[in-house]
Amino acid sequence: MELIVNGTRHDVAAPEHARLLDVLRDELRLTGTKLVCGRGECGACTILLDGEPAYSCLTLAAACVGRRITTIEGVGTGDALHPLQRAFIAHDALQCGYCTPGQIMAGVALLERTSSPAESEVIRWMSGNLCRCGAYPKIVRAVLAAAEAMRDSHAG
Repeated sequence: MELIVNGTRHDVAAPEHARLLDVLRDELRLTGTKLVCGRGECGACTILLDGEPAYSCLTLAAACVGRRITTIEGVGTGDALHPLQRAFIAHDALQCGYCTPGQIMAGVALLERTSSPAESEVIRWMSGNLCRCGAYPKIVRAVLAAAEAMRDSHAG
């Protein structure tokens, strides 16, 4: 099957029943997407599917043929971090790191929908992503700060 991941086409030889999470990690070696619960309860495996957040542990790879898949590796790296990645660092919005890729992917999806989310909207939007370390207040602050930075960069 052909998958479009982070803008690159990949021919993948995977069974039709393979989870997208397993194909990303095992076949494409994109290990930023984390397997934590495997039941769609924690959000650590969140990716963007045509710009919308999706749990890759519940998504069949075969259902993604012809769709745009974005993983944490496609958001920003090194010197070219996404504003939300920079805000996570600046606001110390991560601890153990297991939930961080999924949190960032969910936050990126929100920031692509709205440039000025209210705090209550961020809290509601991010509710599908658990943080076992309890960094929720810092995660919310990071999303709000990234929204502000993105607005400022578009205004200037």
